[in-house]
Amino acid sequence: MLRTSSGGAGHGTAAADSGLISIGTVLNVLRAEFPEVTISKIRFLESEGLVEPRRTPSGYRKFSADDVERLALVLRMQRDHYLPLKVIREYLEAMERGEAVQLPVLGRQRDGEAGAPVVEAPTAARIGRAELLVAAGIEEAALQEWESYGLLTPLADGSYDAEAVTVASLVCELGRFGIEPRHLRVMKAAADREAGLVDQVVAPLKRHRNPQTRAHAEARTKELAALTVRLHAALVQTALGVRLP
Repeated sequence: MLRTSSGGAGHGTAAADSGLISIGTVLNVLRAEFPEVTISKIRFLESEGLVEPRRTPSGYRKFSADDVERLALVLRMQRDHYLPLKVIREYLEAMERGEAVQLPVLGRQRDGEAGAPVVEAPTAARIGRAELLVAAGIEEAALQEWESYGLLTPLADGSYDAEAVTVASLVCELGRFGIEPRHLRVMKAAADREAGLVDQVVAPLKRHRNPQTRAHAEARTKELAALTVRLHAALVQTALGVRLP
């Protein structure tokens, strides 16, 4: 089963509630397949209506096995098919109606196969311009505008880091609230400064003669990146006087 409606706090039996798990446990389960997932990511997907955990009387989230399965499906659609949230939501709704769903295939058509060729699959680290436009659901003009503000920057060969799909999706989502790309330049500048600070810390490791030490630089970079993201989120919440549950 793809999804079972979780309902609100106080619904269901005690036996059913006993099978529910906390968001921290969900995170541990998902990280086996999605090492980069965070609690903030899970909360964001909830805020977009892609999963609806129950709430205890004190406001804590409680997830069912179906909720965890649904989250994993959403994350796979993002990771493997580069789909924006709007398209993922449409696929999920179709599945809930019992319709057969065929996810887009990224890859070249094999020799001898009938039909039109499909786009080339992006590598684990890169995605082509055409694929990015399709995944984000935007037009060329919008992409050019985002590039002019430095929100997205193509690599030397014209492709993009695969994380560009996430950036594009978030820019689209913020646009729903009237936040335009030009307003996001300050966020890009802050991100560049934070990245520069991390680079400054790991630079000695990258230049080290020992190959193991140089390899350790990547792990240290990821660790520092995660910490800066958490600090940035905490500072924004503090500045706004809000706290995410």
